[in-house]
Amino acid sequence: MVDHHIKMSSIIRKSLCFLPRRILAAALTLAIFAAPASLADTTPQTAPIIGQGARFLPVLAEHGMVVTQEATATRIGVEILRQGGNAVDAAVAVALALAVTLPRAGNLGGGGFMLVHIAKSKKTTAIDYRETAPAGATRDMFLDANGDADPDKSRNSGLAVGVPGTVAGLILAEQRYGSGKLTLAELAAPAVRLAREGVIVGDDLADSLSQARRLARWPSSACIFMHGDGAPLRAGELLLQPDLANVIEAIGRDGERAFYEGEVADKILASVAAAGGRMTRDDLKSYRAVEREPVRGEYRGRQIISMPPPSSGGLHVIELLNILESFPLADLGPDSAATIHLFAEGMKLVYADRARYLGDPDQVSIPLQALLSKAYAARLRSEISTQRARPANEIAPVDPTPYESDQTTHFSIVDAEGNAVSNTYTLNFSYGLGLVAEGTGVLLNNELDDFAAKPGAPNAFGLTGGEANAPAPRKRPLSSMAPTMVFQGDDLELVTGSPGGSRIITIVAEIISDIIDFNMNVAEATAAPRIHHQGTPDQLDVESGLSPDTLRLLEALGHKVAQRGAWGSAQSIVRGGGMLMGAADTRQRGTLAAGF
Repeated sequence: MVDHHIKMSSIIRKSLCFLPRRILAAALTLAIFAAPASLADTTPQTAPIIGQGARFLPVLAEHGMVVTQEATATRIGVEILRQGGNAVDAAVAVALALAVTLPRAGNLGGGGFMLVHIAKSKKTTAIDYRETAPAGATRDMFLDANGDADPDKSRNSGLAVGVPGTVAGLILAEQRYGSGKLTLAELAAPAVRLAREGVIVGDDLADSLSQARRLARWPSSACIFMHGDGAPLRAGELLLQPDLANVIEAIGRDGERAFYEGEVADKILASVAAAGGRMTRDDLKSYRAVEREPVRGEYRGRQIISMPPPSSGGLHVIELLNILESFPLADLGPDSAATIHLFAEGMKLVYADRARYLGDPDQVSIPLQALLSKAYAARLRSEISTQRARPANEIAPVDPTPYESDQTTHFSIVDAEGNAVSNTYTLNFSYGLGLVAEGTGVLLNNELDDFAAKPGAPNAFGLTGGEANAPAPRKRPLSSMAPTMVFQGDDLELVTGSPGGSRIITIVAEIISDIIDFNMNVAEATAAPRIHHQGTPDQLDVESGLSPDTLRLLEALGHKVAQRGAWGSAQSIVRGGGMLMGAADTRQRGTLAAGF
């Protein structure tokens, strides 16, 4: 394993709150953050046969590739592959490490979705470890005395905390699809060391902490991430998380029981109750991750496999690509006004369907096959004008019944055998509720804001929903997470996904289109300017990089163009020609693609 172990005095080990961390930081920087020489010396950079003439080039490897939003976690994943672990083993180690090194999104106290491909059996499966509402949840739990949606309840109180699913999901994946060569304790060990010995606050972590006012509300959180004067930890200082180390170590030793029962569970419940939540011991003990059949589609001869509900992400990635498939995008060109217009018009239709039909499949009926069908896409496509942008208020969901036939941070991993993991997990907001469960180091989510508090009331990402996504006991809120894989026949070609709230769907669809329609390499597709339209609000969001002429043409078509900062953090791997090609999104600091 990467050796992060530095001898520290017992006094330093036990000190957490308001420690003068900068004194220790310099001594630990190399041990914690530097890649081992073997990894640094052998990670390929480029090859003349890949991306010749391109402005952005992927990282190349032959035997294994890990791409994450945080460099230390990437290196841990690569080291697990080097030791003979498979992609699932590496995914578990990476996810646990990100809970330490990327606390705003990596987590134990949240949930997410994992897509797993096993090369030998050609099986691709979806693991749903989305949070659930407590048994005490009610339809009106997020409404005020007047019956209106109260965002403070769904975002800033203990009522917002869903029963965490991450630990159960990781252990389910490892038990069913791990290599069996490494124990859970061995997979947890790097994260334990990082939490116990400390990580140096890098620029990315410092940036997020400086904006995380939510942490200051809770003494148990401020104690870890802030100084005594209320100032957040700064770049170069030391972040110590000994309570989190103890919890991860216990999970490595005792499995999910260590999290969902006993002392850790009691501490989580106490913190949620003190914040006004309704979670009970039985809610935690009865939580189960669920293995589901992925959604599948086809786009220009490739098979697209992605997450099913309660993530809307995979279904709507495929629905959007189905709508676009009959348009000659390659002839129109990437980033042209014509291509962007077609994408935007398709997006409006997809998000209208999301608001109307999607929810927890265990509690509501979803016309899944109809929404995925080519015939239904053709019906929607007929509503698109190439000459005019439709106002969002003109778009209503079409009844899909006649076409019915008989999901933050993301990482991607591919191993030498072609096994692959695409995983997206989250706390919802940056740092979730902002509340660390006292004595555990575990940041708690505020995922229940993803329910539709009231039909038509937007959540924090501006998404509206209806009764299908209303709060209910033990229900899983709808998500946009979309860990996705693309195949040519039986051959894995692309593993991708991204954080980004409601924009995840459009990020993933655009990356797939850029690679398939415009022959971009994975690094070019990752760097390409992104666009997004979700119907409400009725505006076309665009990243910088589009020409003024293109923007004027879009406005002439009737689009209300809003230039935004960069969004998302896609982490992707392309497999082909005997090589693995990885791209880490440069829209975030600290991302890394690495392999061997």
